[in-house]
Amino acid sequence: MPELPEVETTVNGIKPWLENKRIKKINIYNSSLRWKIPDDLAKKYLAEKIKSITRRAKYIIIQLESQASILIHLGMSGSLTIVTGSRQRAKHDHFEMILADNTILRYNDPRRFGCVLDSQDYLNHKLIKNLGPEPLSDDFNGGVLKEKAKNKTQPIKNFIMDAKIVVGVGNIYASEVLFLAGINPNKPAGKISLNKYVIIAEQIKQVLSEAIKAGGTTLNDFVNADGKPGYFSQQLNVYGRTKLPCVNCDNIIKQKKIGQRSTFYCTNCQR
Repeated sequence: MPELPEVETTVNGIKPWLENKRIKKINIYNSSLRWKIPDDLAKKYLAEKIKSITRRAKYIIIQLESQASILIHLGMSGSLTIVTGSRQRAKHDHFEMILADNTILRYNDPRRFGCVLDSQDYLNHKLIKNLGPEPLSDDFNGGVLKEKAKNKTQPIKNFIMDAKIVVGVGNIYASEVLFLAGINPNKPAGKISLNKYVIIAEQIKQVLSEAIKAGGTTLNDFVNADGKPGYFSQQLNVYGRTKLPCVNCDNIIKQKKIGQRSTFYCTNCQR
């Protein structure tokens, strides 16, 4: 599944091709995604100028001059590609936006768990308005985590993966963050000290920032805007390293299910 760094990489990739250009045509080839693409979206925003491309959590926001927005979520297997020539549509290309200069933005999603929606006020859209702070913003820190963790008994890994607590800490990055912070992923969120939460917040910022610089993780289904995968997975410390030696102490990396998600950790380094 594309996580926040992959989405940020995608935003950075498509932004130069889309901003300040007008929409000439929108084609919907399959509207049956996780939520149905609105029937009127194909005609609603013709000739609209694209003001900016931004991100909120894992939603890509195409903001238009009229203040309306087109929201894209990549779901489990989605990707966006910029097409500047005559490349034919691929099997799972469900949506495309053609600009006045004939640049094409194509959305491909084999599993169809993503979405393409629109909103007149995206910050108050039902999918976005209750989300937690952005992890790389000044609004997010250890004190915020500690306050939200009060009396929480859920494992810390589930806690930091909750988008109402903080957005964008997916399964891969949660395992990496907790390894670097030296915290067992099973530990109850309410039992962790403020000092430890300061470290967790710092590691979330660090890990996500490094992943964005590296282009996201190399997952089978993710392809960024220029068709090249990210390379951050080559630097992962624990995720996917079951039964391999810990990079710090040579203890064998363990794997277990926490919240029905595979979790990787070192029992020696993480207490």
